[in-house]
Amino acid sequence: MFRSRRSGLVRRLWRSRAGGDGGVSCCGMSEPPAVSPELRSAASAVLKRLKEPALGALLEAVESRGAAAGGCVLVSRLGPPPHLLLCRLFRWPELQHPGQLKALSGCQGAGGADSNTVCCNPYHYSRVCGPDFSDSYTEMDASCSLRIPVGDVSDTSMSPDTNKQGRWCSVAYWEHRTRVGRLYAVCQPSVSIFYDLPQGSGFCLGQLNLENRSEAAARTRGKIGLGIVLSRELDGVWAYNRSDHPIFVNSPTLDSPACRPLVVRKVMPGYSLNVFDYKKSCILRHLPAPTEYADGPYDPHSVRISFAKGWGPCYSRQMITSCPCWLEVLLGR
Repeated sequence: MFRSRRSGLVRRLWRSRAGGDGGVSCCGMSEPPAVSPELRSAASAVLKRLKEPALGALLEAVESRGAAAGGCVLVSRLGPPPHLLLCRLFRWPELQHPGQLKALSGCQGAGGADSNTVCCNPYHYSRVCGPDFSDSYTEMDASCSLRIPVGDVSDTSMSPDTNKQGRWCSVAYWEHRTRVGRLYAVCQPSVSIFYDLPQGSGFCLGQLNLENRSEAAARTRGKIGLGIVLSRELDGVWAYNRSDHPIFVNSPTLDSPACRPLVVRKVMPGYSLNVFDYKKSCILRHLPAPTEYADGPYDPHSVRISFAKGWGPCYSRQMITSCPCWLEVLLGR
């Protein structure tokens, strides 16, 4: 019976990759690429080394496509990198090297190269966003016309006691020029920001109501889905795109501090981006504010993220306030 249960879990894993009963596969494609004999053989060898509880955790992550990421699935480091194999099998068939992967902040089993085991849960990893998908622009935004709910004005910036209170950032949700709801204080090392998440907790945008919501905002909210994960790590703040649509990011540290043009970066589903670099931030602190912000406030510790819709010269929306749904991440000094 033990072998029967185990074999059943393995079969369900392979069916999930293929799309099950006519659904979308775990790779996000209706028809994922065929598995090469080499990958099938190597991945099967990894699955054979997993015990039944580990197979169950892996199946939960794969069938939910990361909505229930589950715990670490540890396996010994034998042969080709096990996490690379299962990430190729279940998420990114074109993946070539483990250096293209980044372990998410909640993964406890990524370990170092000298560790005997490694987590092979493909939903404990993201792709690292490369230098592509950028859109340099200069933004002239009449920020003084932004609508902030009455009684929330005192929440719009971080206080000097931020670190004493335990929070490392606060997040504001905007629809066009109107802020919806109050600031969400973040004290944990990472936070999920989502519209609908079957498991877990965080900042639920689906619960925020607004009278006379625009049709564009209503449509875009339907695309947020699992949303993003913001995490504070040693080298800065990272954003992981868990949704099925791209996000667009603007941060003072995304380009060279010497030239200071503002850059919008497109982050595809499944990718992570270092949205705020601590070292670059230290350099920016000693430079004057850009002149293009003369008509509005400039915050060198603010990151802006738009869901599904980009802005800048390559888009019909020239400013972030033209985007239907976006976040303002206010970082502690």
